Amino acid sequence: MTRTPLLLALGLLPILATTACNAAGPDATGQKAPAAATANDQRPFTATEVSRFDQPWAMTFLPDGSLLVTEKRGKLQHLDLASGQKHEITGVPKVAYGGQGGFGDVILHPDFARNHLVYVSYAEEGTLDTRGAAVARATLALDANGGGQLKDLKVIWRQTPKVSGEGHYGHRLAFGPDGKLWISSSERQKFDPAQDMSGNLGKIIRLNDDGSLPSDNPFASQGGVAAQVWSLGHRNVLGIAFDANGKLWAQEMGPAGGDELNLIVRGANYGYPIVSNGDHYDGRPIPDHDTRPEFAAPQVTWNPVISPAGLMFYSGNLFPQWKDSAFIGGLSSTSLVRVAFDGDNAREAERFNMGERIREVEQGPDGALWLLEDGSKARLLKLTPKA
Repeated sequence: MTRTPLLLALGLLPILATTACNAAGPDATGQKAPAAATANDQRPFTATEVSRFDQPWAMTFLPDGSLLVTEKRGKLQHLDLASGQKHEITGVPKVAYGGQGGFGDVILHPDFARNHLVYVSYAEEGTLDTRGAAVARATLALDANGGGQLKDLKVIWRQTPKVSGEGHYGHRLAFGPDGKLWISSSERQKFDPAQDMSGNLGKIIRLNDDGSLPSDNPFASQGGVAAQVWSLGHRNVLGIAFDANGKLWAQEMGPAGGDELNLIVRGANYGYPIVSNGDHYDGRPIPDHDTRPEFAAPQVTWNPVISPAGLMFYSGNLFPQWKDSAFIGGLSSTSLVRVAFDGDNAREAERFNMGERIREVEQGPDGALWLLEDGSKARLLKLTPKA
Protein backbone atom coordinates (compact mmCIF):
# COMPACT_ATOMS: atom_id res chain seq x y z
CA MET A 1 0.00 0.00 0.00
CA THR A 2 1.13 3.56 -0.62
CA ARG A 3 2.07 5.61 2.41
CA THR A 4 3.24 9.16 2.98
CA PRO A 5 6.42 9.39 5.11
CA LEU A 6 5.84 10.51 8.70
CA LEU A 7 8.49 12.11 10.89
CA LEU A 8 9.79 10.02 13.72
CA ALA A 9 8.91 11.68 17.01
CA LEU A 10 11.80 12.57 19.28
CA GLY A 11 12.31 10.19 22.13
CA LEU A 12 10.61 7.23 20.39
CA LEU A 13 12.47 4.08 21.37
CA PRO A 14 12.63 0.77 19.48
CA ILE A 15 9.45 -1.22 19.74
CA LEU A 16 9.32 -4.01 22.29
CA ALA A 17 7.07 -6.30 20.33
CA THR A 18 6.97 -9.12 22.85
CA THR A 19 5.53 -6.98 25.62
CA ALA A 20 3.81 -4.11 23.88
CA CYS A 21 2.51 -6.36 21.09
CA ASN A 22 3.28 -3.67 18.57
CA ALA A 23 6.12 -3.10 16.19
CA ALA A 24 7.47 -0.34 14.04
CA GLY A 25 6.02 -0.66 10.57
CA PRO A 26 6.38 1.09 7.25
CA ASP A 27 6.02 4.81 6.93
CA ALA A 28 2.73 6.18 8.06
CA THR A 29 -0.63 7.20 6.90
CA GLY A 30 -0.47 10.65 5.42
CA GLN A 31 -1.59 12.35 8.62
CA LYS A 32 0.32 15.25 10.11
CA ALA A 33 3.49 14.27 11.92
CA PRO A 34 3.05 13.69 15.67
CA ALA A 35 4.23 16.35 18.05
CA ALA A 36 7.91 16.09 18.90
CA ALA A 37 8.46 14.86 22.45
CA THR A 38 8.93 17.77 24.83
CA ALA A 39 12.27 17.88 26.64
CA ASN A 40 12.13 17.36 30.40
CA ASP A 41 13.14 20.93 31.24
CA GLN A 42 10.36 22.27 29.03
CA ARG A 43 7.56 20.13 30.40
CA PRO A 44 4.80 22.14 32.12
CA PHE A 45 4.67 19.68 35.01
CA THR A 46 6.78 18.20 37.76
CA ALA A 47 6.71 14.41 38.06
CA THR A 48 6.96 13.17 41.65
CA GLU A 49 7.43 9.53 42.59
CA VAL A 50 4.80 8.46 45.12
CA SER A 51 5.21 4.68 45.35
CA ARG A 52 6.37 1.59 43.46
CA PHE A 53 4.54 -1.53 42.32
CA ASP A 54 5.34 -4.89 40.73
CA GLN A 55 3.98 -4.96 37.17
CA PRO A 56 1.03 -2.64 37.80
CA TRP A 57 -1.71 -2.58 35.18
CA ALA A 58 -4.50 -0.24 36.32
CA MET A 59 -5.56 2.09 39.12
CA THR A 60 -8.66 3.83 40.36
CA PHE A 61 -9.24 6.40 43.10
CA LEU A 62 -11.58 5.71 46.00
CA PRO A 63 -13.83 8.51 47.34
CA ASP A 64 -11.42 9.11 50.25
CA GLY A 65 -8.57 9.82 47.82
CA SER A 66 -6.75 6.53 48.30
CA LEU A 67 -5.87 4.27 45.38
CA LEU A 68 -6.60 0.74 44.26
CA VAL A 69 -3.84 -0.64 42.02
CA THR A 70 -3.85 -3.98 40.21
CA GLU A 71 -0.63 -5.91 39.77
CA LYS A 72 -0.45 -8.26 36.84
CA ARG A 73 0.66 -11.30 38.84
CA GLY A 74 -2.65 -11.26 40.68
CA LYS A 75 -2.57 -8.76 43.53
CA LEU A 76 -4.85 -5.84 44.34
CA GLN A 77 -3.09 -3.17 46.39
CA HIS A 78 -4.67 -0.38 48.44
CA LEU A 79 -2.43 2.67 48.75
CA ASP A 80 -3.04 5.31 51.40
CA LEU A 81 -1.57 8.41 49.79
CA ALA A 82 -1.44 10.31 53.08
CA SER A 83 0.78 7.76 54.81
CA GLY A 84 2.31 6.06 51.77
CA GLN A 85 1.32 2.68 53.20
CA LYS A 86 0.31 -0.17 50.87
CA HIS A 87 -1.92 -3.04 51.94
CA GLU A 88 -3.00 -6.04 49.90
CA ILE A 89 -6.71 -6.66 49.32
CA THR A 90 -7.56 -10.36 49.58
CA GLY A 91 -10.31 -12.29 47.83
CA VAL A 92 -9.16 -11.53 44.29
CA PRO A 93 -9.80 -14.14 41.59
CA LYS A 94 -7.09 -16.54 40.45
CA VAL A 95 -5.45 -15.15 37.31
CA ALA A 96 -3.75 -16.80 34.34
CA TYR A 97 -0.44 -14.97 34.52
CA GLY A 98 1.85 -15.04 31.50
CA GLY A 99 2.56 -13.09 28.35
CA GLN A 100 0.07 -10.23 28.34
CA GLY A 101 -2.24 -12.10 30.70
CA GLY A 102 -2.88 -11.55 34.38
CA PHE A 103 -4.80 -9.14 36.58
CA GLY A 104 -6.23 -6.28 34.53
CA ASP A 105 -8.51 -3.35 35.18
CA VAL A 106 -10.30 -2.11 38.31
CA ILE A 107 -13.13 0.43 38.41
CA LEU A 108 -15.85 1.51 40.83
CA HIS A 109 -19.59 1.25 40.39
CA PRO A 110 -21.10 4.72 39.77
CA ASP A 111 -22.94 4.37 43.08
CA PHE A 112 -19.90 3.02 44.95
CA ALA A 113 -20.41 5.34 47.92
CA ARG A 114 -23.63 3.44 48.66
CA ASN A 115 -23.03 -0.11 47.43
CA HIS A 116 -19.18 -0.45 47.63
CA LEU A 117 -19.13 -2.47 44.39
CA VAL A 118 -15.90 -2.77 42.41
CA TYR A 119 -15.32 -4.42 39.04
CA VAL A 120 -12.11 -6.22 38.07
CA SER A 121 -10.94 -7.85 34.86
CA TYR A 122 -8.35 -10.59 34.48
CA ALA A 123 -7.18 -13.49 32.33
CA GLU A 124 -8.45 -16.88 33.46
CA GLU A 125 -7.54 -20.44 32.55
CA GLY A 126 -9.75 -22.60 30.38
CA THR A 127 -9.45 -26.23 29.38
CA LEU A 128 -6.82 -27.73 27.06
CA ASP A 129 -4.36 -24.84 27.47
CA THR A 130 -6.84 -22.10 26.61
CA ARG A 131 -7.44 -18.75 28.27
CA GLY A 132 -9.77 -15.80 28.10
CA ALA A 133 -10.59 -12.55 29.81
CA ALA A 134 -13.22 -12.37 32.52
CA VAL A 135 -14.92 -9.58 34.45
CA ALA A 136 -16.12 -9.96 38.02
CA ARG A 137 -17.80 -7.67 40.51
CA ALA A 138 -17.47 -7.79 44.27
CA THR A 139 -18.04 -5.75 47.39
CA LEU A 140 -14.94 -3.97 48.69
CA ALA A 141 -14.67 -4.21 52.47
CA LEU A 142 -11.77 -2.18 53.85
CA ASP A 143 -10.51 -2.71 57.37
CA ALA A 144 -9.22 -0.18 59.90
CA ASN A 145 -5.60 -0.95 59.02
CA GLY A 146 -5.96 -0.09 55.32
CA GLY A 147 -6.26 -3.65 54.09
CA GLY A 148 -9.46 -5.47 53.27
CA GLN A 149 -11.06 -8.01 51.01
CA LEU A 150 -13.31 -8.50 48.03
CA LYS A 151 -16.49 -10.19 49.20
CA ASP A 152 -19.13 -12.08 47.23
CA LEU A 153 -17.07 -12.00 44.04
CA LYS A 154 -19.10 -13.07 41.03
CA VAL A 155 -18.02 -13.40 37.39
CA ILE A 156 -20.47 -11.45 35.21
CA TRP A 157 -18.79 -11.73 31.78
CA ARG A 158 -16.30 -13.92 29.92
CA GLN A 159 -14.59 -13.85 26.56
CA THR A 160 -15.91 -16.57 24.32
CA PRO A 161 -14.48 -18.69 22.95
CA LYS A 162 -11.43 -19.26 25.11
CA VAL A 163 -8.43 -19.79 22.86
CA SER A 164 -4.73 -20.63 23.07
CA GLY A 165 -2.07 -17.99 23.50
CA GLU A 166 -1.33 -15.26 26.04
CA GLY A 167 -1.92 -12.04 24.12
CA HIS A 168 -4.55 -9.43 23.28
CA TYR A 169 -7.02 -9.78 26.11
CA GLY A 170 -7.93 -6.08 26.19
CA HIS A 171 -10.35 -6.18 29.16
CA ARG A 172 -10.46 -2.43 29.82
CA LEU A 173 -13.55 -1.32 31.76
CA ALA A 174 -15.61 1.87 31.96
CA PHE A 175 -19.02 2.97 33.12
CA GLY A 176 -20.84 5.27 30.74
CA PRO A 177 -23.20 8.17 31.41
CA ASP A 178 -26.01 5.70 30.74
CA GLY A 179 -24.94 3.64 33.77
CA LYS A 180 -23.96 0.70 31.56
CA LEU A 181 -20.74 -1.29 31.90
CA TRP A 182 -18.47 -1.16 28.84
CA ILE A 183 -15.73 -3.74 28.21
CA SER A 184 -13.03 -3.92 25.56
CA SER A 185 -12.61 -7.49 24.33
CA SER A 186 -9.56 -7.87 22.10
CA GLU A 187 -9.17 -10.52 19.40
CA ARG A 188 -6.56 -12.64 21.23
CA GLN A 189 -4.15 -12.50 18.26
CA LYS A 190 -6.54 -14.67 16.25
CA PHE A 191 -7.49 -12.07 13.60
CA ASP A 192 -10.77 -13.34 12.10
CA PRO A 193 -12.82 -13.54 15.33
CA ALA A 194 -12.98 -9.73 15.27
CA GLN A 195 -15.51 -10.12 12.41
CA ASP A 196 -17.30 -13.21 13.77
CA MET A 197 -20.52 -12.40 15.63
CA SER A 198 -20.76 -15.92 17.07
CA GLY A 199 -18.07 -14.89 19.60
CA ASN A 200 -17.21 -11.71 21.48
CA LEU A 201 -13.50 -11.41 20.59
CA GLY A 202 -12.48 -8.20 18.85
CA LYS A 203 -15.55 -6.34 20.10
CA ILE A 204 -16.60 -3.60 22.46
CA ILE A 205 -19.21 -4.92 24.88
CA ARG A 206 -22.07 -3.10 26.62
CA LEU A 207 -23.81 -4.68 29.63
CA ASN A 208 -26.04 -3.73 32.52
CA ASP A 209 -24.15 -3.32 35.78
CA ASP A 210 -25.05 -6.87 36.85
CA GLY A 211 -23.84 -8.40 33.57
CA SER A 212 -27.28 -8.80 32.04
CA LEU A 213 -27.98 -7.69 28.46
CA PRO A 214 -29.46 -4.27 27.64
CA SER A 215 -32.42 -4.60 25.31
CA ASP A 216 -31.30 -1.60 23.24
CA ASN A 217 -27.89 -2.98 22.18
CA PRO A 218 -27.53 -2.82 18.38
CA PHE A 219 -27.46 -6.59 17.83
CA ALA A 220 -29.86 -7.57 20.62
CA SER A 221 -32.31 -9.13 18.18
CA GLN A 222 -29.67 -11.68 17.12
CA GLY A 223 -29.56 -13.11 20.64
CA GLY A 224 -26.70 -15.08 22.08
CA VAL A 225 -23.24 -13.53 22.34
CA ALA A 226 -24.04 -11.02 19.60
CA ALA A 227 -26.49 -9.31 21.95
CA GLN A 228 -23.52 -8.15 24.08
CA VAL A 229 -21.82 -6.33 21.20
CA TRP A 230 -21.79 -2.58 20.63
CA SER A 231 -19.08 -2.46 17.93
CA LEU A 232 -16.80 -4.94 16.18
CA GLY A 233 -13.66 -5.20 14.05
CA HIS A 234 -11.22 -4.26 16.82
CA ARG A 235 -7.70 -5.59 17.37
CA ASN A 236 -6.23 -4.90 20.83
CA VAL A 237 -8.15 -2.20 22.71
CA LEU A 238 -6.20 -1.10 25.80
CA GLY A 239 -8.07 2.06 26.67
CA ILE A 240 -11.72 3.17 26.65
CA ALA A 241 -13.08 6.44 28.04
CA PHE A 242 -16.02 8.80 27.69
CA ASP A 243 -15.52 12.46 26.81
CA ALA A 244 -17.37 15.38 28.38
CA ASN A 245 -20.16 14.99 25.81
CA GLY A 246 -20.75 11.35 26.68
CA LYS A 247 -19.09 9.95 23.55
CA LEU A 248 -17.02 6.79 23.86
CA TRP A 249 -13.46 6.72 22.54
CA ALA A 250 -11.10 3.76 22.34
CA GLN A 251 -7.44 3.41 21.51
CA GLU A 252 -6.02 0.20 20.18
CA MET A 253 -2.69 -1.22 19.18
CA GLY A 254 -2.39 -1.78 15.47
CA PRO A 255 -0.36 -4.57 13.89
CA ALA A 256 3.06 -3.52 12.46
CA GLY A 257 2.19 0.16 12.59
CA GLY A 258 -1.18 1.82 12.63
CA ASP A 259 -2.09 2.38 16.29
CA GLU A 260 -5.56 3.93 16.40
CA LEU A 261 -7.81 6.28 18.33
CA ASN A 262 -11.44 5.59 17.43
CA LEU A 263 -14.74 7.30 18.11
CA ILE A 264 -16.99 4.36 18.97
CA VAL A 265 -20.33 4.44 17.16
CA ARG A 266 -23.29 2.15 17.82
CA GLY A 267 -23.13 -0.96 15.63
CA ALA A 268 -20.08 0.17 13.67
CA ASN A 269 -17.47 -2.17 12.22
CA TYR A 270 -13.87 -0.89 12.50
CA GLY A 271 -12.59 -3.33 9.91
CA TYR A 272 -9.84 -5.40 11.52
CA PRO A 273 -8.31 -7.62 10.11
CA ILE A 274 -9.77 -6.73 6.70
CA VAL A 275 -8.41 -3.19 6.83
CA SER A 276 -5.81 -1.44 8.96
CA ASN A 277 -3.41 1.45 8.56
CA GLY A 278 -0.65 -0.95 9.53
CA ASP A 279 0.61 -4.24 8.06
CA HIS A 280 1.14 -7.80 9.24
CA TYR A 281 4.33 -8.50 11.18
CA ASP A 282 5.59 -10.75 8.39
CA GLY A 283 5.40 -7.83 5.96
CA ARG A 284 2.17 -8.79 4.21
CA PRO A 285 0.19 -5.62 3.50
CA ILE A 286 -3.28 -4.94 4.86
CA PRO A 287 -5.49 -2.57 2.82
CA ASP A 288 -5.91 0.89 4.33
CA HIS A 289 -9.23 2.03 5.75
CA ASP A 290 -9.80 4.39 2.83
CA THR A 291 -10.03 1.42 0.44
CA ARG A 292 -13.14 0.14 2.24
CA PRO A 293 -15.37 3.08 3.22
CA GLU A 294 -17.98 0.75 4.72
CA PHE A 295 -15.65 0.31 7.71
CA ALA A 296 -15.31 3.03 10.34
CA ALA A 297 -11.91 4.74 10.09
CA PRO A 298 -9.82 5.92 13.05
CA GLN A 299 -9.71 9.58 14.02
CA VAL A 300 -5.96 9.36 14.70
CA THR A 301 -3.40 6.79 13.58
CA TRP A 302 0.23 6.48 14.64
CA ASN A 303 3.03 5.05 12.56
CA PRO A 304 5.68 4.94 13.98
CA VAL A 305 3.60 3.51 16.75
CA ILE A 306 3.23 4.71 20.32
CA SER A 307 1.99 1.35 21.73
CA PRO A 308 -0.95 2.96 23.57
CA ALA A 309 -1.91 1.91 27.09
CA GLY A 310 -4.62 3.60 29.12
CA LEU A 311 -6.91 6.44 28.06
CA MET A 312 -8.55 9.26 30.03
CA PHE A 313 -10.16 12.64 29.39
CA TYR A 314 -8.98 15.53 31.51
CA SER A 315 -11.62 17.57 33.36
CA GLY A 316 -9.61 19.13 36.19
CA ASN A 317 -8.51 22.67 37.02
CA LEU A 318 -4.80 22.18 37.82
CA PHE A 319 -4.01 22.19 34.10
CA PRO A 320 -6.72 24.46 32.63
CA GLN A 321 -4.99 24.48 29.25
CA TRP A 322 -5.66 20.74 28.98
CA LYS A 323 -9.37 20.77 29.76
CA ASP A 324 -11.20 18.20 27.58
CA SER A 325 -7.95 16.79 26.17
CA ALA A 326 -7.36 13.04 26.18
CA PHE A 327 -4.20 11.46 27.56
CA ILE A 328 -2.72 8.14 26.48
CA GLY A 329 0.21 6.29 28.00
CA GLY A 330 2.87 5.11 25.58
CA LEU A 331 4.68 1.81 26.10
CA SER A 332 7.27 1.52 23.31
CA SER A 333 7.25 5.32 22.92
CA THR A 334 7.93 5.79 26.67
CA SER A 335 5.69 8.81 26.54
CA LEU A 336 2.57 10.59 27.68
CA VAL A 337 0.55 11.66 24.63
CA ARG A 338 -2.00 14.47 24.69
CA VAL A 339 -4.77 14.43 22.10
CA ALA A 340 -6.77 17.58 21.33
CA PHE A 341 -10.26 17.68 19.78
CA ASP A 342 -12.28 19.86 17.47
CA GLY A 343 -15.72 18.30 17.65
CA ASP A 344 -15.28 14.69 16.55
CA ASN A 345 -11.91 15.43 14.92
CA ALA A 346 -8.82 14.54 16.93
CA ARG A 347 -5.09 15.09 16.61
CA GLU A 348 -1.97 14.49 18.65
CA ALA A 349 -1.18 17.86 20.25
CA GLU A 350 1.77 17.13 22.53
CA ARG A 351 4.05 14.28 23.47
CA PHE A 352 6.02 14.20 26.72
CA ASN A 353 9.03 11.91 26.95
CA MET A 354 8.73 10.09 30.29
CA GLY A 355 11.82 7.89 29.88
CA GLU A 356 9.94 4.72 30.89
CA ARG A 357 7.08 2.68 29.47
CA ILE A 358 3.77 4.14 30.67
CA ARG A 359 1.07 1.57 31.39
CA GLU A 360 -1.76 3.67 32.86
CA VAL A 361 -2.89 7.28 33.23
CA GLU A 362 -5.62 8.66 35.48
CA GLN A 363 -6.82 11.99 36.85
CA GLY A 364 -6.68 12.45 40.60
CA PRO A 365 -9.35 14.11 42.75
CA ASP A 366 -7.38 17.38 42.84
CA GLY A 367 -6.85 17.48 39.07
CA ALA A 368 -3.30 16.11 39.10
CA LEU A 369 -2.33 13.54 36.48
CA TRP A 370 -1.20 10.15 37.76
CA LEU A 371 0.89 7.68 35.78
CA LEU A 372 1.85 4.07 36.35
CA GLU A 373 5.03 2.86 34.72
CA ASP A 374 5.22 -0.66 33.31
CA GLY A 375 7.22 -3.60 34.65
CA SER A 376 8.83 -4.53 37.96
CA LYS A 377 9.63 -1.77 40.46
CA ALA A 378 7.38 0.50 38.39
CA ARG A 379 6.87 4.00 39.73
CA LEU A 380 3.57 5.67 40.49
CA LEU A 381 4.06 9.28 39.41
CA LYS A 382 2.05 12.37 40.29
CA LEU A 383 2.19 15.20 37.74
CA THR A 384 1.54 18.70 39.05
CA PRO A 385 2.09 22.12 37.41
CA LYS A 386 5.51 23.65 37.67
CA ALA A 387 5.61 26.63 40.01
